[in-house]
Amino acid sequence: MNFKPKLTNVEISIFSVMSALANKHNALNLSQGFPNFKSDQKLIDAVSKAMNSGYNQYAPMAGNLELRQAIAKKFELLYDTSYNPETEITVTAGATQAIFTIISTFIKLGDEVIIFKPAYDCYQPAIELNGGKPIAIGLEAPYYKIDWKLVEQSIHHNTKMIIINTPHNPSGTVMSKADLVKLQELTNHTDIIVLSDEVYEHIIFDGEQHQSVCLFPQLKERSFITASFGKTFHNTGWKVGYCCAPKALMEAFRNVHQFNVFSVHHPTQKGLTDYLTQPNHYLDLSEFYQKKRDTFLKLIKNSRFKFTPSKGTYFQVLDFSEITSEKDTDFAKRLTIEEGIASIPLSVFNDHQRDDNVLRFCFAKTDDTLKAAAEILNKI
Repeated sequence: MNFKPKLTNVEISIFSVMSALANKHNALNLSQGFPNFKSDQKLIDAVSKAMNSGYNQYAPMAGNLELRQAIAKKFELLYDTSYNPETEITVTAGATQAIFTIISTFIKLGDEVIIFKPAYDCYQPAIELNGGKPIAIGLEAPYYKIDWKLVEQSIHHNTKMIIINTPHNPSGTVMSKADLVKLQELTNHTDIIVLSDEVYEHIIFDGEQHQSVCLFPQLKERSFITASFGKTFHNTGWKVGYCCAPKALMEAFRNVHQFNVFSVHHPTQKGLTDYLTQPNHYLDLSEFYQKKRDTFLKLIKNSRFKFTPSKGTYFQVLDFSEITSEKDTDFAKRLTIEEGIASIPLSVFNDHQRDDNVLRFCFAKTDDTLKAAAEILNKI
């Protein structure tokens, strides 16, 4: 057969590689971003109850209306802004599906999409599959701040979309109010769509406030927000998320969504609806994860790794430049095989695989796992 796939020169995801390596060598897996503790039993029971109550057929294409209403109430509570649950909110099969569908809906051959690297690895393939051209702007370690002058210089008549991610995976940094104001200024009076990946919106530390695009009126009118219940409620395997956008944008999104996924697991949607009636289930997350971040950093404070404390997400970047001159990919694999701890090298997320001598560790783990990890890191 002579066939030509649309996506070429793509390697297996680094998350799959490092998790497989961790499993093979029985290493502590602080690479892939998932908790090793269970979800709240109340949520599990709510989903089980929904199954036993008959919520086992197709959900509405846009999602269970009660769940969309609960999401709308969350936006009103957190940001004093509103999305119409009937026309501006859609439940998706995780945030990644929402991101892929947004890009597929609007990006065509020759369109340019600005992304900031290191970037989560689903953005660029989705752009390329749809014939678009990723325009990568590098973020410099250790603070990973956006150079807005460079962004301004990168905006052209072909610029169709800008993708932002705050709190930022993999660096653990957050965008400031000034950042969002500048983005609003640069996109005002243009046709540029903003895709704002906000899956870690409830995991932000040190008294910082999450700066959602919905807080900025002119930005909100051109933006999609993508979010993840899996990241929020410790059940990444359920793959349920949602996106929000003004009516006209959402109508275009649903035209594609209906032929892509159509609808999402119904009993989970019903269980989440019941669970969201208590806002503390997401309001308490920042404190919960900040304790884990602080515990992890306190445990490794005497190690040879250097760090700037994460400002959000459940990831911590560690600088190993005083330990070895190895490539980050080689060091990460050696740590997994020889020392029994798996992490993620950040060069795989950078343009031209720029190596900043840093690794990303997930601290969404039990305290016992963090203590065991620290014992290993302190000996290196």
